[in-house]
Amino acid sequence: MTRKVTKAIFPVAGMGTRFLPATKSVPKEIMTLVDRPLIQYAIDEARAAGITDFIFVTSRGKSALEDYFDRAPELEHALEDKGKKDLLEVLATTNMESGRSAYIRQHSPKGLGHAVWCARRLIGDEPFAVILPDDVIAADTPCLQQMVEAYEEVGGSMVAAMRVPEDKASSYGILDLESESAGGLSKVRGMVEKPPAGEAPSNLAVIGRYILTPDVMKHLNGAAAGAGGEIQLTDAIAREITEGRGVHGFQFKGQRFDCGSKAGFLQATVSFALARDDLQEEFYRYLNEIVPLAHAAE
Repeated sequence: MTRKVTKAIFPVAGMGTRFLPATKSVPKEIMTLVDRPLIQYAIDEARAAGITDFIFVTSRGKSALEDYFDRAPELEHALEDKGKKDLLEVLATTNMESGRSAYIRQHSPKGLGHAVWCARRLIGDEPFAVILPDDVIAADTPCLQQMVEAYEEVGGSMVAAMRVPEDKASSYGILDLESESAGGLSKVRGMVEKPPAGEAPSNLAVIGRYILTPDVMKHLNGAAAGAGGEIQLTDAIAREITEGRGVHGFQFKGQRFDCGSKAGFLQATVSFALARDDLQEEFYRYLNEIVPLAHAAE
């Protein structure tokens, strides 16, 4: 019987340099996609998957992130006085129950593997999830919930995966597959972080959702730097395979947006806005007006 996954790590220590100058004072994770910050999409997905304990790996200058999940009594009272119950309900989704969140500093930018390792004492001997807020996934059933359901059947460690064009494989961690089965699950025999062009074992790439055993933390303890001179999480997961423990890739149902890039953030904004009943008609009309003008200007 697999142990239930109730803890999730959110690595949010990055400086967000691709979004300067905005990220000089605003953490990238609370930049808004339509009307919710990126981190809120990640939290909502985690809650839907049964996560109850939230661990944020932060760095200097991220205090606004902590404030976002705190109560705002003055604002709540103002909304109550004005009878705006719908906005109070929206505000309630941003509150974090006391004792359910923890903030840990990553003092040096040593990579994703190091960021996850920083939370080791709060994970203990339990399985845990890792969610990268930069990867926003639109899906009827939230991605992590899909993974938890699959994990309950196979156990071990699991990474979310998606097919990418072969010429883009060198930008990702790539899976070397042993076998594929129904339900989007693939048994993994190896993982390669950012393989050189033309040397990728497949075009199935790891994206920012993981369910991991506590043994992965042991592999990260004292781990050497890997690709890019950083401590890579994929290297620690690959150790699970060499030691005979199961690792699966899970091809989720949904659309992933890379909100760590400006183009991806804009694409997500358009997609999420068009999915909103309160915005769809007006926004779609605007797009229909400007797209012909853009083509005419080329």
